[in-house]
Amino acid sequence: MSSPLIIYGVPFSQPVRAVLWLMLYKQKPFEMVLVNPGSSSEGGSRHPDYLAKFPTGTIPSVEDKDTGFVLSESHAIMCYLCNKYDWIDLYPSDHEERAKVDSYLHLHHRNVREASIGLVAPKVRKDLSFSEDFLKISHANIDRAFKALESGWLKKSSFLTGENLTIADLSAYVEIGQLQSQFTNVFDFEPFPNISRWLEEMNKVSFHDEVHTSLYELGDISKEAPSMETIISANKKAFLVLQEQLAAMKASG
Repeated sequence: MSSPLIIYGVPFSQPVRAVLWLMLYKQKPFEMVLVNPGSSSEGGSRHPDYLAKFPTGTIPSVEDKDTGFVLSESHAIMCYLCNKYDWIDLYPSDHEERAKVDSYLHLHHRNVREASIGLVAPKVRKDLSFSEDFLKISHANIDRAFKALESGWLKKSSFLTGENLTIADLSAYVEIGQLQSQFTNVFDFEPFPNISRWLEEMNKVSFHDEVHTSLYELGDISKEAPSMETIISANKKAFLVLQEQLAAMKASG
């Protein structure tokens, strides 16, 4: 019997949530190992043991114990999993349809991912210094990216690349969705009706609530930054919820 894939990271991480959501959505068993991002202590992503496997020191990373295969970067991981398990419903086999998904995945990091850097990170990482110039550029990138989604990607379709959910939507939502009022409440989506409609659809996707437990626990950060204790507690709660889902998956399988 093969060993389950190991996923390294923390549930509060947006890219980690995307990979977790994919695995839960497809009901594929896995093991999660908590890794503290940026820490050089034991159990951290900058610790020598972790860097020996994953030289970039990032999360998420995955490891196949049976083959020794290791991989980092959420989009590479999601594409790999879809290719390995033939999940063509989320990563189409048609070349043109797959290219649309790839197109979004390539633009994501320096565009939509700016949402977490420019809007969420300054609220939750008081230990980091963000210059005014950096934040202005970040906010400008967010505005440009959201306008492109509103007037282009989501203008005539239910999801980013068409009428079907793909890994592009999972990746985009973990960044954009966290800004909603039921979570961090740091962005007003009223000027973006197409994005708002898409957010409502994504809220209905299986395992949405379980994957976003850490955000429910964190709550509104628009007026007051959460303490590190609150963030740690949110991650622990989310980890427990994941363990419950994995146990249920094992019992039913």
